[in-house]
Amino acid sequence: MHLILLSGPNLDLLGDREPGVYGRERLEDHVARAAATAESLGWTLEHHQSNHEGELVEAVHAARGRAAAVVVNAGALTHTSWSLHDALGAFDGVVVELHLSNPAAREPFRRTSVVAPVADGLVAGMGGLGYELSVIAAVRLVEARAAGPAVPGGRRNQVEEEV
Repeated sequence: MHLILLSGPNLDLLGDREPGVYGRERLEDHVARAAATAESLGWTLEHHQSNHEGELVEAVHAARGRAAAVVVNAGALTHTSWSLHDALGAFDGVVVELHLSNPAAREPFRRTSVVAPVADGLVAGMGGLGYELSVIAAVRLVEARAAGPAVPGGRRNQVEEEV
């Protein structure tokens, strides 16, 4: 199975940008651990980082039909990108939202996620460990979905409950 990991704006500066908030590890370190976690579960991982919203949207479009899950750390786009929201909403696999820090414990503008309504789950506030945990969560959600009825929580049940 195949998983796409998306990293949004400024995540290429990890290790240098606000190390007190995001840590000293570089994005490459996080991606390497996520890829190793995916491989240990029998999955492949493909990573895309961009500082451009449209490139991330295109990556989600390209994932359709070829990836079972998307893990997305959208950075600041989490709070503003309705185009990324729409692209993820059109993706038929599992979507896991990821944040190194805990947005709920930060500035008020960071507490609203436009990704959350189209995500099946959220991993936040775990630092670099979040990359590994989000891969495990995505894999387990794909497996659970394949095994039977919808998993409690997440976007699939929201839609079913509202109908």
